[in-house]
This record gives sequence, structure tokens and C-alpha cells, in this order.
Amino acid sequence: MVVIMTEATRLDVGDTAPAFELSDDAGNTVSLSDYAGKRVVVYFYPRANTPGCTKEACDFRDSLGELNDLGIEVVGISPDKPEKLAKFREDHDLNFPLLSDPDKSVMTAYGAFGEKKNYGKIVQGVIRSTFLVEEDGTIGKAMYNVKATGHVARVMKGLA
Repeated sequence: MVVIMTEATRLDVGDTAPAFELSDDAGNTVSLSDYAGKRVVVYFYPRANTPGCTKEACDFRDSLGELNDLGIEVVGISPDKPEKLAKFREDHDLNFPLLSDPDKSVMTAYGAFGEKKNYGKIVQGVIRSTFLVEEDGTIGKAMYNVKATGHVARVMKGLA
């Protein structure tokens, strides 16, 4: 069997943010349209309760007040099942929605799933990525292959 890997679609500033409707950690349906007229950070991470993903989630948790003061909500999306996300929320007292994208369709639409380097090998996987979706539903900021440590400070740079 030959596997052909294609380059992931990448979003740029000004593009329309792909719509989504996903289950949260409590089993409720959350959609991008729930945030219509608001600014929202949508960030994609590989797996709940792993060191980098925990560091990033806790950074967003600790910065949520500051982001909210700027009129910005936060949503985290991973391929984890809602039950695992509920444990992640509970373990780290997370204060924003965690959404489950098990088939990775939303990640793919945002360019947050595809080819990436992992320890020098090219693999298919979740590309740690963050997007600011503006009030009008367009991308205000698109960041791919982000590092978990210090990421929220980089996201917040220039948002005021």
C-alpha cells in the first residue's frame, strides 16, 4: 500500500474561519456560530493530559481573564473523546470549552492536521495551531506549529 500525504490547507488572515459543530467535555454541542459577533481564540492541541498540552491549556486558563478583558473567548479542540476532555478539565481546573474532534475534520479544515515532523520523522498528526477568529468570522491571526511554552503571551501580542 502506498500512502500519499498531501500538504494541509493553511488559513491566512482575512480567510473565513471554517464553521464547526463539535461535542464539548460535557456532551453539549458547541459551534463556531455560538461565538458570532465575538472574538474567539480557537486552538488545536494533540492530546489531553500530556505535558505540552497541559502547559498550554493551563497557560490559557491563567490568561483567560486578560483575554476576556480584551473581549476574547477561548476554545480548545483535540481529537480526544469528551470523557477524556472532562478529566482534563477536572484535573487542571480549566475554565473554557474543550471540544472533541475525533475524526479530525475540523482540524483538517483549519490546516491543524497533516504532515509534521516528530523527532525527525515525517508523520501525520495534529499540528499544534492557534487562530483568532474575529467578530465577522474571519481569521485575524493564524499560528501554526506553535510551541506550548510561552504561547499565550505570543498570541496576546498585538491584540489590544
